[in-house]
Amino acid sequence: MEVQLSALHWIYLVFVVAIIGFMLMRRDTTLVCIAGILGLGILATTSASGSVSGIFNSFIYAIKELIGTILIISIIVAMSRVLIRTGINEYMIAPLTRFFRTPAQAFWGIGLIMLVTSWFFWPSPGVALIGAVLLPVALRVGLPALGAAVAMNLFGHGIALSGDYIIQGAPKLTADAAGLPVNEVMQASIPLVIVMGAVTTVAAYWMMRRDQKLGTWKDGLIASTGSPLTPNDDPEAASDRLALSHATKKWLAVLIPFLFALDVVAMFVLNLQGGDATALIGGTAILIMLLITMLTHRGKGFEKTTGYLVQGFLFGFKVFGPVIPIAAFFYLGDSGFLAMFGEKLPEASHGIVNDLGVALANVVPVNGAIGSITLTIVGAVTGLDGSGFSGISLAGSIAQLFGHAIGSGLATLTALGQVAAIWVGGGTIIPWALIPAAAICGVDPFELARRNLKPVLIGLFVTTIVAMFLI
Repeated sequence: MEVQLSALHWIYLVFVVAIIGFMLMRRDTTLVCIAGILGLGILATTSASGSVSGIFNSFIYAIKELIGTILIISIIVAMSRVLIRTGINEYMIAPLTRFFRTPAQAFWGIGLIMLVTSWFFWPSPGVALIGAVLLPVALRVGLPALGAAVAMNLFGHGIALSGDYIIQGAPKLTADAAGLPVNEVMQASIPLVIVMGAVTTVAAYWMMRRDQKLGTWKDGLIASTGSPLTPNDDPEAASDRLALSHATKKWLAVLIPFLFALDVVAMFVLNLQGGDATALIGGTAILIMLLITMLTHRGKGFEKTTGYLVQGFLFGFKVFGPVIPIAAFFYLGDSGFLAMFGEKLPEASHGIVNDLGVALANVVPVNGAIGSITLTIVGAVTGLDGSGFSGISLAGSIAQLFGHAIGSGLATLTALGQVAAIWVGGGTIIPWALIPAAAICGVDPFELARRNLKPVLIGLFVTTIVAMFLI
């Protein structure tokens, strides 16, 4: 498998390195991303108007790709505002307070609940499903909002999605590309997923506790916005808390989880996954918001409904504002380039990011150690577009090349590429991919990405070493 790299590939790679460097230095990357889009546009179109238009069109493309996440976050926030103003959320979380009494219990408890939920329904619906209930409990016992986001992120978008043992979307893609049965890749991934998950989560928790003791911990709350799940100082909030009787609040506190439980059953029965599962939860959240709003505000319910939705959308777009430029740039590494600038890559190209992955595999020597390192790097590089899934077929293909050349370890290499790609791109260190957890917890997605970066890199290093011994 050979690929011809052009100036477009090298310019893209230069800006990727620059963006990562700016992120590590905790500098804003918006200007760098726009410069990268402009540079690629000039090379692709060789015209000023085409390259300048490409900046705007890339933003539109990014918004189209992210709009589903923006909507579900906005709707969940709108529903959460109503629950908090009426005090229903306190009745909902009361049973959980007996289990979460310390920050450690809250961190690991949220993580394990998120893990199980994500195995069955994928992480994004899982975040929406449990975030509004568990975050207030965590905050009450002293776990920072950023710590809760880290737990939901690493257990859901990391451990659960990288294994994907129930829905099996990820292992099927990599197994098909590597020419292996799905169950063989899944079995090979078990020790890698366990090692990666254990090392990463323990490292993240230890770093959080260390920084808190040293006084260097940053909460990462969004400036002027705060967490969507914390009460505000609106004078009308006090009257809203008294609008419903205790009996009504208790009844609604039971009804709301029951409705979401019905969603869970429907996901099983109707085999709803991904966007369909998210849509079901979003629709249920809207109905819950309407019901509580009308019961609370009665005659003013029509106007209040719009007000809560506006609050939700304001929060959603404030969170996504700094994310859209960087997402617009990285989408150009895959299908977004064709949509923006037309067919300007070589005929055999499979996208800038995938071409770079193939080129990397073609220039390194072949043995177990190098094969493991290469698959980790290839998986991580293909995950830079933030989807986690767009490059795992490439990881399977590269694993097939190395596996046949080495003579063993094909399934392990395939699983390693899958784990690396999803941990990087599935929603742990790419800011726009981890938006669901960041938005639900009201924290800066870039701060969450920086907080996850070291634990994930440590986990990838240890997991790669383990894979060398398993080949």
